Amino acid sequence: MKTMTCKQLGGACEKEFTAQTFEEIAEMSKKHGMEMFQINDEAHLKAMQNMKTLMQSPEAMQAWFENKRKEFDSLPLN
Repeated sequence: MKTMTCKQLGGACEKEFTAQTFEEIAEMSKKHGMEMFQINDEAHLKAMQNMKTLMQSPEAMQAWFENKRKEFDSLPLN
């Protein structure tokens, strides 16, 4: 198991996500983001806007995703 925070994944807080794979962590982060969107959390909404801007370039989004995957892969096991 490995752990990453919301901030490490482009979010706005220190909430930790722990999973076996990067895909699981990404899904947890996405769910957390949706929860924060529903309660109109200002810091998370700003982080989401930054991600939305990044997503306008498929190449930039792919590079970001690969960098996060590499960061996950380099983390020690819990």
